[in-house]
Amino acid sequence: MSTYDEPTAQQIQDEKLYRELGLSDEEYDKVTQILGRLPNYTETGLFSVMWSEHCSYKSSKPILKKFPTEGNRVIQGPGEGAGVVDIGDNDALVFKIESHNSPSAVEPYHGAATGLGGILRDVFSMGARPIAALNSLRFGELQSERVQFLFRNAVKGIADYGNTMGVPVVGGEVQFDKAYEGNPLVNAMVVGLIKHDDLVKGLASGTGNSVMYVGPKTGRDGIHGATFSSSELSDDDSEGVFVKGNPELEKRVQEACLKLAKSDALIGMQDMGAAGLTSSASEMASKAGTGIELYLEKVPQRDPNMTPYEMMLSETQERMLIVVEKGREHEIEQILNQWDVPCAVIGKVTNDKQFRLLFNGEVVADVPADALAEDSPVYYKRSEEPNNDKAFQSERDEKPMIDNIQETFLQLISQPSVASKKWVYDHFEKSDQNLLLSPGANAGVVRIPGTNKAVAMTTDCNARYIYLDPNTGGKIAVAEAARNIVCTGAEPIAITDGLNYGSPDKPEIFWQMEQSAAGISEACRALGTPVVSGNVSLYNETNGEAIYPTPIIGMVGLIKEMNHVTTSSLKEDGDLIYLVGETFPEFGGSELQKLVNGDISGKAPTIDLDVEKVRQAELLEAIQLGFVASAIDLSDGGLAVALTESILNGQKGAEITISGCAVTALFSETQSRFVVSVKEEHKEQFESIVQAQQIGRVTKDTTLTIKNENDELIVQLEMEQLENAWEKAIPNVMAK
Repeated sequence: MSTYDEPTAQQIQDEKLYRELGLSDEEYDKVTQILGRLPNYTETGLFSVMWSEHCSYKSSKPILKKFPTEGNRVIQGPGEGAGVVDIGDNDALVFKIESHNSPSAVEPYHGAATGLGGILRDVFSMGARPIAALNSLRFGELQSERVQFLFRNAVKGIADYGNTMGVPVVGGEVQFDKAYEGNPLVNAMVVGLIKHDDLVKGLASGTGNSVMYVGPKTGRDGIHGATFSSSELSDDDSEGVFVKGNPELEKRVQEACLKLAKSDALIGMQDMGAAGLTSSASEMASKAGTGIELYLEKVPQRDPNMTPYEMMLSETQERMLIVVEKGREHEIEQILNQWDVPCAVIGKVTNDKQFRLLFNGEVVADVPADALAEDSPVYYKRSEEPNNDKAFQSERDEKPMIDNIQETFLQLISQPSVASKKWVYDHFEKSDQNLLLSPGANAGVVRIPGTNKAVAMTTDCNARYIYLDPNTGGKIAVAEAARNIVCTGAEPIAITDGLNYGSPDKPEIFWQMEQSAAGISEACRALGTPVVSGNVSLYNETNGEAIYPTPIIGMVGLIKEMNHVTTSSLKEDGDLIYLVGETFPEFGGSELQKLVNGDISGKAPTIDLDVEKVRQAELLEAIQLGFVASAIDLSDGGLAVALTESILNGQKGAEITISGCAVTALFSETQSRFVVSVKEEHKEQFESIVQAQQIGRVTKDTTLTIKNENDELIVQLEMEQLENAWEKAIPNVMAK
């Protein structure tokens, strides 16, 4: 077919050149069977990116099918650019989480920036205006200079892109562990708002309708980015397949696309993300049951003499593909011109279900659209419980040995994973008038303009628990996200998941995937939070060393009335402080265990989803009735960290009485617990709804005083000591 200086179809087969592009022998044979002939170089490239793990989910599809994806609020589940859930009054939320791990490991600024840019496009391509972004980041130990470089630049990349776009970063999480030393994780989540009637899908419908290219010219950047993200990193990856973002242009593209979404001349729209023009065009045709014919000489090109292979696999950013009713192209052009966004008609919709590429009149690729988008092989990988998991489960529960509780308290709250992330969120613009709770709160909260409603959103995952016990850890990830949502006064309604793992070719890694997905599914069913979108990132390994299994849970919740919005800050002198939930000596995977032992082992904390559901429901009812002044969930670092946050956020002191073992009371990470404060006048009403134990009072001084039942002093810390430990931990390291 092609006259370019490229290997012939016979050479590709004889020399097994398809392996270099990412296809296995079996996959190449399947392509030849589908086509009934040998694929040329461009066609081989199309299949290599579309059948990559990043685009096809070929190793994770059997697992993903087990997630609950339906519910009363679900308008659009997995399968489109993002998930969509109803929040009443013809309003809906559009949201999704995506990873950009491999690019961020080598070029953290642009890798993180373009990761956010891509997920923004997934949301506004559906006609939704992005109203908030969150991030979930994992790095090696912060003392490392390389980790500091990655951390600093990833945060700056996210901030610069989000701030320029005018989309507030409202929350997120950052954790540090040696497990991510060679392979950091950069996951970004975006939430958008839309009216039901304005929803756009990525469909190439209507024979003869025009296919239009929107955005900057295509260059050679990012070719084979999807394949690169589907393999493990090595020390040789000093440079990779990277792209740079242009948030100023994306801002114009966003506004133009939101205007396009309201035009009845628009048939379908999709972001050119991983695999660029190939994925967007083939997926839009496949979903619509149609075909597409593209004329590649009409594709705007930035670099000279680009081949069809290069044009189709480029991942130049800020590009969209749209399908327009034939004869109305000029209407679309006029809208795009208003925003100074380039466009070009590059093809048409056909009725033969073929994905056909022509260049200067020559057919350079002709393959079934479904073969690219739907017919990748699905692998049922071998699963095997690792020996270390069996060892973890057989270990006796051990309490870390501590000599000085007060000194340990300060050391623990200064650990980078639990310390204040103010250094991170100070990079983010906070002037959005609809932003009610910004980073540092239990969850980000954004007002729905023109209503008395708001939405809460969070990202959560304790990967240490999942490493020790994937099934239990998966449940905890969902439950913790829901607890954070409830603490703001919101009802949890749905999740998006960012599933980050090592190589699924290793039976013990695939077992982690299976087990954690099963735990997530069980928790989602128990708590009524279906999975409506998500992303899978596999092969997160460097030189054979895998990350901890890290399935990030991004959750949204609905605040039905603005006066329900609740913060973690202690409020008034004399308010009563309660602990919701019993505490047990559970230290496997805990901050205390890692601090004292330098590593983690043993059993993860247990969780009873029935108990979790009841406690969340009780607390939410009490919040909605106005009986709760502040609320925070207990997670990493236990009661010690929760008290520190509530005290410093509210600039109030507290007197606390603990019972039993002080180490357990302060540092255990037992699940399904909250600390709440309640006005004295609401004591009886609160206690009639929520089963809780009063453990103290808010004080007018600036001291945290903790005593035992015998009135013996355990901890006495001034606010300045807490601030120095908790708030300055990360800035002190990053200033070096």
